[in-house]
Amino acid sequence: MEELIAKLEEMKPGVDFRNETGLFDKRLLESFDVIQIIAMIDEEYDITVPPSQIMPQNFNSAAAIYDMIQRLGDE
Repeated sequence: MEELIAKLEEMKPGVDFRNETGLFDKRLLESFDVIQIIAMIDEEYDITVPPSQIMPQNFNSAAAIYDMIQRLGDE
């Protein structure tokens, strides 16, 4: 989780990825940011995020992103 937060902070400095639970809902992340996160997940974790998983609840917090990575990695 710490590695993920560090990567997210590199991508979007100034956002509180440790505590924020409304990243997408509060528009702290935009569509382009989500695309960058998906690309990072593919590159860093060798996990492809299918279109069915590209929904706000999977990107509203670092914990939600981490949970999605864990779920997809188990498949």
